[in-house]
Amino acid sequence: MPRFAANVSLMFTEVPFAERFARARAAGFQAVEFLFPYDHAAAELRARMEDAGIVPVLFNAPPGDAARGEKGLAALPGREAEFRDAVALALDYASALGCPHLHVMAGLAPAGVARDTLLGTFAANLAWAAGRARAHGVLPLIEPINRRDMPGYVLNTTTEAAAIIAAVGAGQVGLQFDFYHAQVTEGDITRRFEALMPIVAHAQFADTPGRHEPGTGEVNWPHVFRSVDAAGYGGWLGCEYRPLGGTEEGLGWFAPYRHQQHQERRA
Repeated sequence: MPRFAANVSLMFTEVPFAERFARARAAGFQAVEFLFPYDHAAAELRARMEDAGIVPVLFNAPPGDAARGEKGLAALPGREAEFRDAVALALDYASALGCPHLHVMAGLAPAGVARDTLLGTFAANLAWAAGRARAHGVLPLIEPINRRDMPGYVLNTTTEAAAIIAAVGAGQVGLQFDFYHAQVTEGDITRRFEALMPIVAHAQFADTPGRHEPGTGEVNWPHVFRSVDAAGYGGWLGCEYRPLGGTEEGLGWFAPYRHQQHQERRA
């Protein structure tokens, strides 16, 4: 059965961030992911999650200067020192929280920089990050992001991501497969996921085109979830969507899976 992790940066925003772990657990989730935890002390967040009885499975490394709209540093030539500092901070948090995965964002392509240079920088930085992350028991992940939502982002397709992972080394970096981004950019999402499953370490989803919960757009999510399960995927599926209304009101799609989880725990 698919295992779902609530993205508490986008869901349960009716309450402050530190209170969302308990809300997610009360809604039936056993795991969470989030974007950036750095405004809170790691010890506080760990205590909140332990109190809620929920585990973290993914968050992002610092993106650079967020006030200037930066979306990552890993592919940006000349920013290697900042990238290493960002990864070091993220790994401190990952160790303190017991989080196994870290999303390392490529960044927005600077004007006038050749694509080969960007991809070469990306691969070199990921190789460095993989070496440091291994000592913490953490796997760095990369995620293709569609150009519509994030114009200028360096990494856009799963084919590009697979090539980068092959260059760094299988097992050193994992693929963060987002069904939403893949549907916008490439389509054929269930077969694409099945083909890439050997390198998929974490998956996420949102309905298209609005990036809301399942049932609000064009994708047949029961079919997708059955396909993911049939393929033997044992990782988490991150609910990285923006609820169309209140978070709990939009969890009708989750009800049958929550019931199954409850039955399995009782068995």
